[in-house]
Amino acid sequence: MTKNILILVLSCTLFFFGKETVYAQGKPLNKTNKLIQPPYLKAGDTVAIVAPSGILKNKFKEIEATRALLKSWGLHTVVGKHVFNQNNHFAGTDNERCEDFQNALDNPTISAIMCARGGYGTVRILDKLDYTKFRKHPKWLIGYSDITALHNQFHNKGFESLHAMMCTSMIDDLEAIKETISTFKDAVFGKPLSYTLEGSEYNKSGTSSGQLVGGNLTLLHTMLGSETSIDVSGKILFIEEVGEHKYHIDRMLQSLKRAGYFDDCKGVIVGDINKVRKNTTPWGSPMEQLILDALADYDFPIAFNMPAGHEDDNRALILGRTITLNVAKDESTVVFEE
Repeated sequence: MTKNILILVLSCTLFFFGKETVYAQGKPLNKTNKLIQPPYLKAGDTVAIVAPSGILKNKFKEIEATRALLKSWGLHTVVGKHVFNQNNHFAGTDNERCEDFQNALDNPTISAIMCARGGYGTVRILDKLDYTKFRKHPKWLIGYSDITALHNQFHNKGFESLHAMMCTSMIDDLEAIKETISTFKDAVFGKPLSYTLEGSEYNKSGTSSGQLVGGNLTLLHTMLGSETSIDVSGKILFIEEVGEHKYHIDRMLQSLKRAGYFDDCKGVIVGDINKVRKNTTPWGSPMEQLILDALADYDFPIAFNMPAGHEDDNRALILGRTITLNVAKDESTVVFEE
């Protein structure tokens, strides 16, 4: 009883002193019903391009193509000082990558932060970042894959962010990524987003509503036990993955399940899970069935075939925004609240 009273007092104290994250039973909880939405972009705004993760070797063309695309929309760009640095696996040292990201966070003339690529490395700078000035001038975070770590951090600090294309998404044939570009543009300029997904016999039918959270499954798994782990209670989880064995995907889902991740989840949307590695011992069932089996204890709807993740067709998703999810065998719909 005494322990429970202490936890209650601590939680209330943190809440009334303005903390965006309070703790109950040691678990971070986002108590914000509606997250802060950064201002949508308009012609004349500036986008900062930074590289918080992997090295950008031979990617100058993709950066310039992104700058040209944004310029065609009336936007200015600035490129981080260390974007093309090389430090083993990373685009510069941890301090260099952090410096570029921190400068973008702090600069009141920057309206969005677009990540050049994912890979690995964002988790190494999370605890170095200071959001004090960002709170006065919120801006959109744009990216996916390894950038999921930053999406988690933005969410727990009470801000929406954008799971969308990065600079390395740019390819020579822009027609092949027209939906990627179109939905990205719609999202940053504030046009309504809604998607009708191709049906699947594996879909678990139902209707639900809640904030959309998530991203790359490996990163969601990596965040477990830390302040950047998202509490998905009352929310709808989006997952995507690339280059993993089926048994590892099952292992990550089982770990999340054992940690109580799905206990009050309101739905799951499964994006692209591609380049699955072959194992010497076959898993024995399709990826969809693997996911259904791992989540069999829950009654929330599950929708497959969301075109988002590590494919050319990577539709924009506003993380932290409330959506309505309708799932049926023949099709599913995802409608973002305006």
